[in-house]
Amino acid sequence: MNSRLLNHFLALANHLHFGQASVAENVSISALSRNIRQLEDETGAVLFNRDNRSVSLTAQGLKFQQYAKEAIRQWNLIRNELADQSDNLQGEISLYCSVTASHSILFSLLNEFRSDYPGIEIKLHTGDPEHAISRIVAGEEDIAITALPGTLPRGVVFKSITMSPLLFIVPRERGDLDVPTGGKHAKQQWSQVPMILSEGGLARTRVNAWFRDKGISPRIYAQVAGNEAIVSMVSLGLGIGVVPKLVLDNSPVEGNIRVLNVKPELEPYNVGLCALKKSLTNPLVAAFWGDNDL
Repeated sequence: MNSRLLNHFLALANHLHFGQASVAENVSISALSRNIRQLEDETGAVLFNRDNRSVSLTAQGLKFQQYAKEAIRQWNLIRNELADQSDNLQGEISLYCSVTASHSILFSLLNEFRSDYPGIEIKLHTGDPEHAISRIVAGEEDIAITALPGTLPRGVVFKSITMSPLLFIVPRERGDLDVPTGGKHAKQQWSQVPMILSEGGLARTRVNAWFRDKGISPRIYAQVAGNEAIVSMVSLGLGIGVVPKLVLDNSPVEGNIRVLNVKPELEPYNVGLCALKKSLTNPLVAAFWGDNDL
């Protein structure tokens, strides 16, 4: 089956939006729609439910999605095995990371890789780091930049790049915010100060454990998707937040923030690459993984 059509299908399955998928694949919406219809004709199944407002995968589409991912993976494998020249690797790999990681880590990772493997195209997707490993497990991405969780899912491998402390941050200008100062009233202060925390993920797990160990029920002012938004809200004086130092160092409002010295310190982030172990048999993924042997 035509690999180009499979890539178009996977793009639409990922975005569930014809406009976004057409931009990702650099084709017109009409061409994308025509190619999806061709796939449906060839498979004899309706792969997408679509109307003027939404696009969704059918049950048959979900099954075909798994086939398409594996077919593309196998195609890249055989194409590069036949070429049998590592400096001529051709194809694409998908990489997922947060916006901050794309600014702070990805540049250095790609700097040498691009000169070593000019034929490998990187398809970069950015979003909430909380979703990085789940996207790897689901086969939606080849590689992700993320923090090492307490337990890695079966079949997922991780390679460390850097350590980033997990910090309590407060606005530099305190204003009306009653920042805990320690001492005998610290527990009461912490229970009253508004907290701006991640909706979930590693940071939320660790800060929840920190409060639990101190016997404190925190006052949650806001639950936010994305560490960058936490820094912005704290800079406005809306509460105390918890973010990795990596995020704070790359924030445009860093000057409006100060770090609160708390004990015990939260466990730092171990930031690195993750992928499915079986994906490392793909020479394209292996090239990126090995080229960044940090």
